Amino acid sequence: MNSVISTPPPLPHQLHSTRLSPTRSMSFHSNITQNRKRKAEDDDLRPEDRMSASPSGSPAISSQPLPLQRSIKRARSGPAGRPLAFSRLLETLDADSLRSVLRTICEHHPSIGSEVVNTAPRPSVSAALDVLKNYESTLQGSFPFGGSSTSDYAYNRVRQPLMALLDALNDFTPHFLPPNEPQATQSLSFLDGATNIIHRLPNWDNFQNNLHKQDAYEEISKAWALVLREAAKRAGGIQLQYGGWDQKLSKHNQQSQGRMQEAVNELSGILGWMGGQNQGQQQNSRPSDLIAIRQELLSGTYGAPVRVGPW
Repeated sequence: MNSVISTPPPLPHQLHSTRLSPTRSMSFHSNITQNRKRKAEDDDLRPEDRMSASPSGSPAISSQPLPLQRSIKRARSGPAGRPLAFSRLLETLDADSLRSVLRTICEHHPSIGSEVVNTAPRPSVSAALDVLKNYESTLQGSFPFGGSSTSDYAYNRVRQPLMALLDALNDFTPHFLPPNEPQATQSLSFLDGATNIIHRLPNWDNFQNNLHKQDAYEEISKAWALVLREAAKRAGGIQLQYGGWDQKLSKHNQQSQGRMQEAVNELSGILGWMGGQNQGQQQNSRPSDLIAIRQELLSGTYGAPVRVGPW
């Protein structure tokens, strides 16, 4: 007996579902609806929130760490020795050390020495006399303690600083003489201070040791005479009548025991040629002149014309 198995008819509630699109179509429709909803939600977000929110369809970020960038910061080095800069080195040098360095450089490079001479300011009278006084102080400090300060032993002890002072005096004096020094006042001021230094030089028991001082007097006297002659050629030598140079020179001649007579004679000749008198003679003749004027006033002859000739 043959039995036929037939498929039962669908139920009523299944008929409606069978008319729908296949599952693939439903999923497509669902994706479109979700995309539209997401777009509406994205429009409501602020720009900063939108940037922070990542879409669900974005690929997953790898969990592997990114390679670190190489540091470009330079590593600090430890302290290391180095020589001083040129400006700092000059700050540590005193005047004597600086002169020594400059002298050595000029000896190796003569052109630098000539440039220093041309660019350096002219030494003033006070600066030159200060240098000579420093040599004089060195001389005074070289005398031995005890014993005679004028003996041959003392002379031998101080001979080196004595020669240094005399050499400096011989070098500085021509600098203040004409024509290198055009102003007579500057020349006379230096000669006045230099002559006082010569006066203070020691007098020795041995005549031979005193020749250095006598030679210094002779040279300084000639320097005085040269300056006086050149000053007389300018403006009639009127500047020699002021400043008391005649009295100063006379005093120097007395202290040197007449060794500066040449300069005194030169000044006397200049003042005599000018028809004037030195200040000492003017002061001595002033009382007699006043007495003569008083007598003329009393006699009524003051200011009367002077008769010339026999008539």
